[in-house]
Amino acid sequence: MDYVRRLIDDVLDKKMRAFNAANIVGPKGCGKTRTASERCKTVIEFQDEEKRDGYLAVAETSPNLFLKNEKPILFDEWQDAPKIWGGIRKDCDDRPEATGEYYLTGSSSKKVQTPHTGTGRITEIEMFPMTLFETGESNGSVSLNQILENAEYDIDGCKSETSLEDLFFAVCRGGWPRCLALSEKSAKLEIARDYYRQIYTKDISAVDGVKRNPEWARTLLWSYARNMATTAKKTGIYADVNAYYTVTDNTLASYIDVLEALYVIRDIDAWTPQVRSKTAIRAAKKHIFLDPSIGLAALGIEPNYFINDLDLFGHVFENLVIRDLLVYASNHNARLMHYTDDTGLEADAVYQLADGRYALIEIKVGAGKIPDAEKSLLKFKKVIREHNENAVRDSAHPKPQYREPAALIIICANAPMAYTTENNVKIIPIGCLRD
Repeated sequence: MDYVRRLIDDVLDKKMRAFNAANIVGPKGCGKTRTASERCKTVIEFQDEEKRDGYLAVAETSPNLFLKNEKPILFDEWQDAPKIWGGIRKDCDDRPEATGEYYLTGSSSKKVQTPHTGTGRITEIEMFPMTLFETGESNGSVSLNQILENAEYDIDGCKSETSLEDLFFAVCRGGWPRCLALSEKSAKLEIARDYYRQIYTKDISAVDGVKRNPEWARTLLWSYARNMATTAKKTGIYADVNAYYTVTDNTLASYIDVLEALYVIRDIDAWTPQVRSKTAIRAAKKHIFLDPSIGLAALGIEPNYFINDLDLFGHVFENLVIRDLLVYASNHNARLMHYTDDTGLEADAVYQLADGRYALIEIKVGAGKIPDAEKSLLKFKKVIREHNENAVRDSAHPKPQYREPAALIIICANAPMAYTTENNVKIIPIGCLRD
């Protein structure tokens, strides 16, 4: 199958002009090895059964011999030969002028301790499952980055051909590159299901060699899936598991840590308009799956289920959009957060650039929800503006001012066309969005 260029390729292009080695991390099956191998002239696969014993023998006694191969070199499943890490690190020290020569990839279900961190020598780059733009469900006619960078950027009239039924299938299939090689839809759905089974039966214990109860892990994933894209309290998630098993909170917290280390689940930080404020630290985090297909596999749901449960699809769709926004953020050195407060102000996502500019984003399934979402975003902007006006009334003792949003955006599942409202709110169909 021909290689489909990934958004992370742009990140790698930039990083490898500054570093001589990159360790690509991310969920199992997201395409780490394929992306790295496309860049390399030599590929050392420690899982190649015909060469494995010889490779491991060399790695144990003379790992520097591998570095004499034609560069760039990929070391796949490098955790099986951890001395490679030290050899690469030393070579980076010895030749500080060299760049772009070494790539390391490996299983997220195997962590090893190295004598040296590699800080300043081996850069770590996180890879995600494929976005809708990469899998083709989005035509990429609207650039999120351009909205923030170019005040004259025109999105009006960009059309989406992606239907709700297409999205029902996309969230269950997931962004797994393996699916691109398959022609039958039913076969594509099996990929996420298999990953899910491996996570709770094998990976949960293989990651660090600590034996864990697969049924506890399975029930924990089920509870996380029930609370997908919400700020549900961990106590509620723990209670779900304890409805079936007796497990301490500390044990369940350790299982969550492992699932995060496996790049299965993640908590999205809360945003605050003032960097030094402690509000974000106190605020609840939003729980997501790095790919919603794993959560849906945990729930045992297939695409047709959503025909009669659009409420659940709303949470799943939000998780899907957040997954894509995380990829886009990593491509532009941005951060992705969310906001909710006791006054009713909220933003499903806050996309913040490194210079502080940000977009407030609402995520909706139906176009009928756009007017309410627009009112919510405009209220948010008004509150910030009124705060700033009040902050400078006492010129002797001015209070901190908050930066106003650079863009107000509504990402919609079934809007047929992108447009800008009279209040300058950008309406973007997910079938048009790219980074």
